Amino acid sequence: MEQHQQFTCPMHPEVIKDAPGQCPKCGMNLVPVEPATKGEPKHEQEAHVHSAHAPKHTMSEHDHKAAGGHAHHAGMIDDFKRRFYVTLILAIPIMALSPMIQHWLGVDWAFPGSGYILLALSTVVFFYGGWPFLQGLITEVKSKSLGMMTLVAVAITVAYVYSVAIVLGLEGMDFFWELATLILIMLLGHWIEMKSIMSASKELELLVQLMPSEAHLVHGDHIMDVKTDSLKAGDIILVKPGEKIAADGIINEGKSFLNESMLTGESKPTEKDKGDKVIAGSINGEGSLKIQVSHGTKDSYLSQVIKLVQDAQDAKSKTQLLADQAAKWLTIIALLSGTATFIVWLLLGKDLAFAMERMVTVIVICCPHALGLAVPLVVARSTAISAQSGLLIKDRTAFENSRKISMVVFDKTGTLTKGEFNVVRYESLDGKSNKEQVLQLAAVLEQNSEHPIATGIVRKAKGLNLPSPKMSDFKAITGKGIEATVDGNSIRVVSPGYLKENNIAVEQAPSSNAETVVFVLFNNTVMGIIALADEIRPESAEAITVLHSQNIKSLLLTGDNKEVAKVVSESLGMDGFIAEVLPHQKLEKIKELQQQGNFVAMTGDGVNDAPALAQADVGIAVGSGSDIAAETADIVLVNSNPKDVANLILFGKATYRKMIQNLVWATGYNVIALPLAAGVLYNAGIMLSPAMGAVLMSVSTIVVALNARMLKV
Repeated sequence: MEQHQQFTCPMHPEVIKDAPGQCPKCGMNLVPVEPATKGEPKHEQEAHVHSAHAPKHTMSEHDHKAAGGHAHHAGMIDDFKRRFYVTLILAIPIMALSPMIQHWLGVDWAFPGSGYILLALSTVVFFYGGWPFLQGLITEVKSKSLGMMTLVAVAITVAYVYSVAIVLGLEGMDFFWELATLILIMLLGHWIEMKSIMSASKELELLVQLMPSEAHLVHGDHIMDVKTDSLKAGDIILVKPGEKIAADGIINEGKSFLNESMLTGESKPTEKDKGDKVIAGSINGEGSLKIQVSHGTKDSYLSQVIKLVQDAQDAKSKTQLLADQAAKWLTIIALLSGTATFIVWLLLGKDLAFAMERMVTVIVICCPHALGLAVPLVVARSTAISAQSGLLIKDRTAFENSRKISMVVFDKTGTLTKGEFNVVRYESLDGKSNKEQVLQLAAVLEQNSEHPIATGIVRKAKGLNLPSPKMSDFKAITGKGIEATVDGNSIRVVSPGYLKENNIAVEQAPSSNAETVVFVLFNNTVMGIIALADEIRPESAEAITVLHSQNIKSLLLTGDNKEVAKVVSESLGMDGFIAEVLPHQKLEKIKELQQQGNFVAMTGDGVNDAPALAQADVGIAVGSGSDIAAETADIVLVNSNPKDVANLILFGKATYRKMIQNLVWATGYNVIALPLAAGVLYNAGIMLSPAMGAVLMSVSTIVVALNARMLKV
């Protein structure tokens, strides 16, 4: 059946007509409604009409890169997960059938053929569960960088080969249980590690999502929806109230307030008029705008921010964990000691079984059970405690390095301040009314406005439960304020410019440059003032004090103006401020501070902070801010409390001490145990058996686990 063509208004999608014409609400030419495709559900057809209110995202080049990375890491996570669960299931019967475990438990579950069943199960565990480590061994050998993978692969290979020999007739006790548990723990550790790696590139996707996927292209006398990626310089686009700007450009028609706080750091919405530049990704206020596009999407301001984040992360030094260094040396020591032990005992006339037993004991006692858990257990414990204390640790290396911080750089808007335009003071100036009446009358007039000043005034009045009398004859005073009649009296809420233009004298109460002041007129007489500002968080001053007590400098780095930055910096007692900086300048400032020898932590909450967060030695995001900042940062302040920055540093030092203690124990016991395992005191009748070597290795793991549990805030 042929569908009847319908038309709608770009500004008022609810208007639907069967013929072309003009919108009865705004007079704009109606445009055709995109017809539904065959078989398309009705709700999807309606979505075409209301597309402006339900933005969709398309896959850009950055999306494809991020998606590819996620697919790769997701596949690795699933692989480790499968191998872990298969090994876990098989480890249970392996433990039950192990002669050593049965000996410890004082039971005898052996039956004819049990040794071959044990061999079959362990063979599956060795080749399936241990395959990632065997591959890792090949990779590390090829790159001439021996580490954890080499040690694990050698340990499980020696344990497997020796245990197979035992089943096939060599005298001794197998190490199949050790093989299974070692692989099990290592798979779990790598599974957890890969999950943390997967989140490393999410901020690129989130940044891309700030850009609307579609734009309203003005084409002659009608408007069509096109993909944002297709826009080119010179195009004219329509931006409706509440929508995101689709491209960098210059306003051709219209006037509105734009919220650019997530892009530039400016704390309050900025008024934009014809001829003003606008930035893609910023949010339009109540006005409708027509914008001439300056350049394509790939050259937009937001795209440059995306590139800065990517470059800064790629350039970030990849510091090796202490456990990796310890594993490298333990690998070399274990291999050399095991080989030397085997050769020496053969040269001393001992048989192959004895020499092999000594070598296996040395290798097993060096197995990295404790070493593999030394750092992850502390990390798991510290992460749980941190979450309860308002700290979300995303990058464990950065968290360990927090002990080195010598300077903390703070963003202002939403970090040290609340990120809201709030009433900071209100006063009566006429000597007749009280200050609550001033606020009450202003709130009555502002209650129907979405302007940031209006929102702040109404929020304050509601918080004080002030009554709201009825008003009438409401109208706007273009560019200067609003007016209405309340209880028969003329009430106006106006800017200082209105007073100047109308020669209304006022003895204004002192105000700082960080405040925006409006006046309330009662029958054309100044009744009082209301001052609004981005309010400083009450915890900010205490955070700076704690940092100074730790000999750590604090610096304010903001996209806001110098007057506001100076007031905030001085009121908090900070060591200085840098204002009116864009994202790429923030990143450069962080680099400069690092080049001066500072170990820099950056704390921020907006998109404009993302490149600097990625560049800093430790990136700390305020949880109430943007998802992009949170994903870019190494650590997130869940409770948005600046004091948590100081708590982070103190807790980071405590965590690092626990890691060092665990690493010392995990490797240090080998100083005594390894010579005994090799048989140095054999002639004195003192020699560790393979079973005792395994016990010592297990005890070291328990000690490491208990020490990690003792970590406290």
